[in-house]
Amino acid sequence: MADLHNSSTIPGQSGIPSSARTAPPDADGCGDEVLLELKGISKQFDGNQVLDNVDLTLNRGEAVAIIGPSGTGKSTILRIIAGLLSPDEGEIYVQGNRREGLIEDSPDPVGIGMVFQQAALFDSLSVEENVGFLLYQHSRLPARQIRQIVEDVLDMVGLPGTGSRYPAELSGGMRKRVSFARAIVSNPENPQDRPALLLYDEPTAGLDPIASTVIEDLIRAIQRNNGCSSYLIVTHQDSTIRRTADRVIFLHRGKIQWQGPVTAVDETDNPFVRQFFSGRVEGPIQMVH
Repeated sequence: MADLHNSSTIPGQSGIPSSARTAPPDADGCGDEVLLELKGISKQFDGNQVLDNVDLTLNRGEAVAIIGPSGTGKSTILRIIAGLLSPDEGEIYVQGNRREGLIEDSPDPVGIGMVFQQAALFDSLSVEENVGFLLYQHSRLPARQIRQIVEDVLDMVGLPGTGSRYPAELSGGMRKRVSFARAIVSNPENPQDRPALLLYDEPTAGLDPIASTVIEDLIRAIQRNNGCSSYLIVTHQDSTIRRTADRVIFLHRGKIQWQGPVTAVDETDNPFVRQFFSGRVEGPIQMVH
């Protein structure tokens, strides 16, 4: 499975200004508009209730981390939002418009891009072909213009001059950045395709602390460079939560157990949050052995 970009297509430190790192989006009022709303979302797999009547609202310009133990429905929420999976119950609204069906059934009013935990690049394609896949397949742009667009996006994610390389020649962190580039590339002749919402599923999983910092900085830089773009990020890593999120949602057993600003995670007395960040075995989160 690869990156999802826009509402109708499924394809899969250098260069980042210091002013873009870790800072929240400018307070320009763009966060007042509700971009995404989930109402009463439920989902079962083989009789296992993964999501149980979940309500979630995301404003334009917000950066929200969904955290919690493994197997509690975090990635499932992302796939439902992306239109790759249908809920059993509930309603999804994108910029006030109710979504019916999956991504291929009807276009959303805003672009949605998704970066999966595994970079999911096409091994037989070069970096340039991977990043430009959407444009090569679904636009009438000349190849020369697509190559220039791809070069610009690769430069944005700190990978200039890598277009001719193949995924096997890249480190794990570099492959992640290529997948980011593919998620945000857009057709200049269709500016409405530019993703207003990005979904990140464990973007720093398996990376060393330095590579994780590069990815965290990149996530914030992409948000700022795209203006009022919003994102949801699923992660377990403490540094990623603190450096990329404005607001945190804690999910356990298919329900939201707590939500609040990232600055409140050290102050709340919520037992789920306290156990999660302390790593204690004792508490309401019981691991299955």
